[in-house]
Amino acid sequence: MSLEYILLGMLDEPASGYDLGREFERSARLYWFAELSQVYPTLRRMEARGWLTSSEAPSERGPKRRVYRRTPEGEAELHAWLRGPPQLHTVRLAYIAQLCFLGQLEDPSETVRFVDALKAELEARLARFEAIEDLHRLECGDVDDLTDAHFHEFAALRAGIHVARARLAWCDETLARLEERRHRRGVAEADHEPLETAGRT
Repeated sequence: MSLEYILLGMLDEPASGYDLGREFERSARLYWFAELSQVYPTLRRMEARGWLTSSEAPSERGPKRRVYRRTPEGEAELHAWLRGPPQLHTVRLAYIAQLCFLGQLEDPSETVRFVDALKAELEARLARFEAIEDLHRLECGDVDDLTDAHFHEFAALRAGIHVARARLAWCDETLARLEERRHRRGVAEADHEPLETAGRT
């Protein structure tokens, strides 16, 4: 999955780069992260490919804004991507790679610190997702009454919530195992203490 296809999907209605950046902050972070510094050059590349057109439009405040629209070619690219297989192989989880190599520090307290920090971030993310879910229900109504577009947005939101909860459960499991490892090592070290040291008070 690439940013181009995410932006094509978000441009079901004309929008400026700033609008798209705000949409990433509001809901698109469920599945993709992008800074405004990535969005603008990507939009220009897509326009050069013929996937988008743009025009200037008045702004409520400040200078005019550039508004982008999907072209028929861009819509065809989006539809081809949507009809393709699920893009599981493109997921990159940098924190998993960090964890994989943390053992090289030979300091279990660093692993505990890392997983605690990850858990705090995931808890904050889950809280954001749940707040979006509450807003979605308020604005769009009962799940059974949703339009097709809103139903698919809701399904993606629920996927993000389930993933965050599963990752939090994994954090708790990992922290419990780290504590058990610490306890076992403490017992093993006590068992191997010299008798005169073990008998000191």
